[in-house]
Amino acid sequence: MVLQSNLPAQTLPQAPQHPHKITQNSTTRNDPFFWLRDRKNPDTLKYLNAENQYTEAVMKPVAALQQKLYQEMRGRIQEADTSVPYQIDQYDYYDRTETGKQYGIYCRKARTPGSGEGPEEVILDGNQLAEGWKYFHLGALGVSRNHHLLAYSTDTSGSEKFLLRIKDLTSDKLLPDTIKNTAASIAWANDSRTLFYLQLDDANRPYRLFRHVLGQDPKKDTLLFEEKDQRFELSLEKSRSRGFIFLVSESETTTEVRYLDADDPAGDFRVLSPRTQGVLYQVDHSGDRFFIVTNDQAENFKIVTAPVSNPDHQNWTDFAPYDPKEPVDALEAFAHYLAVLVRRNGLPAIKVYDLDSGTSRYVDLQEPTYDVDFGDNPSFDTTQLRLEFSSLITPRSVIDVDLETGAETVKKRTPVLGGFSTEDYTEERVFATAGDGTKIPISLFYRKGLVKDGSAPIALEGYGAYGITEDADFDANHLCLADRGFVVALAHIRGGGEYGQTWYHAGRLLNKKNTFTDFIACAEYLLQEKYGSPKKLAIAGASAGGLLMGTVMNLRPDLFTTVIAGVPFVDVLNTMSDPSLPLTVTEYEEWGNPSDPTYFGYIRSYSPYDNVVDKPYPNLFVTAGLNDSRVSYWEPAKWVAKQRALTHQDRLVLLKTNLGAGHMGQSGRFDRLNELAAEYAFILKTFGMAEQKP
Repeated sequence: MVLQSNLPAQTLPQAPQHPHKITQNSTTRNDPFFWLRDRKNPDTLKYLNAENQYTEAVMKPVAALQQKLYQEMRGRIQEADTSVPYQIDQYDYYDRTETGKQYGIYCRKARTPGSGEGPEEVILDGNQLAEGWKYFHLGALGVSRNHHLLAYSTDTSGSEKFLLRIKDLTSDKLLPDTIKNTAASIAWANDSRTLFYLQLDDANRPYRLFRHVLGQDPKKDTLLFEEKDQRFELSLEKSRSRGFIFLVSESETTTEVRYLDADDPAGDFRVLSPRTQGVLYQVDHSGDRFFIVTNDQAENFKIVTAPVSNPDHQNWTDFAPYDPKEPVDALEAFAHYLAVLVRRNGLPAIKVYDLDSGTSRYVDLQEPTYDVDFGDNPSFDTTQLRLEFSSLITPRSVIDVDLETGAETVKKRTPVLGGFSTEDYTEERVFATAGDGTKIPISLFYRKGLVKDGSAPIALEGYGAYGITEDADFDANHLCLADRGFVVALAHIRGGGEYGQTWYHAGRLLNKKNTFTDFIACAEYLLQEKYGSPKKLAIAGASAGGLLMGTVMNLRPDLFTTVIAGVPFVDVLNTMSDPSLPLTVTEYEEWGNPSDPTYFGYIRSYSPYDNVVDKPYPNLFVTAGLNDSRVSYWEPAKWVAKQRALTHQDRLVLLKTNLGAGHMGQSGRFDRLNELAAEYAFILKTFGMAEQKP
């Protein structure tokens, strides 16, 4: 802990307290910082600015360290770099970056029979689009079937409301077609004149599907579908075969897919299989069949097929036997092959089926803990499968797999500068034991030569929500910690998807507390096994991972030295009780609806903001985004304000609010490093390691 005598002399920001009674389920509670929800109140911005100024003052003594960390991170990046091209028809598409520039440049080269590769054509330069904006994010990006047009969308506030534009690549000119308030999801019909897009409601939910024809006034675009159930969001996909456009309507637990013949843009989207509560499915196409991944009578998902002529649920047929120990995450269908992303023993794996012979095999992946996923695979009739692989010690690698022979070719491994060598580091996969006996995997990364004597600093990360898998991929920024003697750990806790839906369901709704106790068990395991010091244990998580941070702080404040909570979802009870907020209704199936007394009591029992009490807590660094549409800025602001009101102040508590960004923080690739460098500097400062050299 940071002792009182070592705390900065600056006056602590104090938010005024105004009584605000909330009565719910026959229970009344006082929320004295409720007023911070009003961003139009001058006192709100005054408080956020005061916290920012305090953070700047506290961090000033380690400004040189923060800059050094930033330079280390940036120094490992090959700033001028080019991705591996992927072929679509007569073009090779790729993106590249330039030295000193923050954003990607999207390019292509034409393939001319007999004369090889043509000159580079820049189709979109993110740096030019970002000029004059404090924030810039590229959303959708799609080339028309004839390769003459590029549709793309941009967000310049962090609100995730995108502006959709269309560029004529033959003239390098923007068309007048401009559409506001769209989601980052589009699909071109095969006529190269018709574009499908989604619009957002007031809660930022993609809920309406429109058809736009080039040259038509967007105000006259045809509304094709409106999703009225607020639990569901829409997304658009196009099959690799180019035969179909899919409109996916999905909640946390239920899916309904509509499909359209991509050659008939004026046609109707037909329901593939009507929504059934609790049944999820995703679709691809090959030949006369739809290939479907579903949890229908298979909790951890299986593969079925359906005839294109009549794909209703009654005509679904199992493609392969269901194996609950091998959850299916996703598939990609090709003309003669089916590539499937599965989970084996909590790790991702790639299984390939030969659709002609009926045989199957796994792609060989040999590290103890790693991440693998599908890469760019736009070609349908191909014998090459592109994968992206990395591990804690292996930088991101683009691998092409020959589907006929199984041969693997590494097309590129992301360069890591600054003298990095895989041979200098160790990765491990170990298991903690939860209170109910469940084994919880932990991935570890540290520099070789570590002595397990309980003296090393530890940085433990976690998330554990939405069934999202937090696999062990490479992060060059972790080298800043490992080279200073840290053990970097990733806890694969319940609520994630590492072991499929079974693992996810064990950490959601009325099982949510397993997520928190799993994480605590992981921290205790690392200390018991002498991986590091109980006086130097930092934990970090963002968004739903920030909820994790806030809850374990309340449960075991004695266990952790320092906590990093990024855009944390910490006012769970109030947010989930307000259906007007973005994501609230769509996430009832993740957290529960507090209008139900059972969920009200359960959420209240762990919601970080509601469980702050006057006792010693760890050091805390919190970030927020004023334009965040997912976790409103006032959640972390109220949480910090409530902690400021405690009498126990023998620690550092900092709140940094980005006044020009949203949930994702700074948008530029170098600006993001500055944010991370500040967090690392805070950890080192609170560990008494600010002067230590790597």
